[in-house]
Amino acid sequence: MPDRTYRIRLIVPANTSGFNERMRAAVTPALAPDFKLDVKNITGGTPYIESRYALATNAPYVIELARQTEKEGFDGIFVSDFDFCGVEPSRETVSIPVVGGFRPSALTAILLGQRFSIISIVDATVDLQREHAYSFGILENLASIRPIGLPVDELDDLDRAIPKAYELARRCILEDGADVILLGCTGFIGVAAPVAKLLAEDGLPAPVLDPNITAIVTLQGLVRAGQRQSPLTYACPPNLQGSGKA
Repeated sequence: MPDRTYRIRLIVPANTSGFNERMRAAVTPALAPDFKLDVKNITGGTPYIESRYALATNAPYVIELARQTEKEGFDGIFVSDFDFCGVEPSRETVSIPVVGGFRPSALTAILLGQRFSIISIVDATVDLQREHAYSFGILENLASIRPIGLPVDELDDLDRAIPKAYELARRCILEDGADVILLGCTGFIGVAAPVAKLLAEDGLPAPVLDPNITAIVTLQGLVRAGQRQSPLTYACPPNLQGSGKA
């Protein structure tokens, strides 16, 4: 039996509970026996994140829920958004590790290969996600970003999402030089494994990364190792000092 049980919370950065159980089901297979998962959505902002506007609108609710999560005694937080809505400011306000979807996925891709491509959702998210690669200094590792043309609320239609993602993945490998594929939205649930299988059968055995799995595995590693975001980078704002963050 494990010496202790860790508690982590998955924050759904959308003003709806409609994604909660799908997100829970997506990450549960990657949970270690000594980790317990709670899932909670924000209660303000927009029901989907497909733009910078939605990121900015929903971020304050993510920050508020992150602070509440720490007060409730949780050991870590995964904000289930590939574009890490509210993650960076939340890291300044809590002393437990907080991760989003992009960085764990991108760094895992670099661990597995040289150049990765992102299968995004709509045209509006392409330049947004290119900015992420630039910001984290890995633009040279980014082969391409191709939108699938499906909004978040249609990604659960696997009969459409899987064939579209597979065809884009083939083009990313054959035309853009990618050797790893990232699914650029946490709404891509149940897509990674079938696409990887189709690619392998086609003689293109590239890893296909589900951002939910890479993030939850990364978070568990940080929690178990007793690590969190550096206070030297994510310094507590002066007006919050003494309010509970270590």
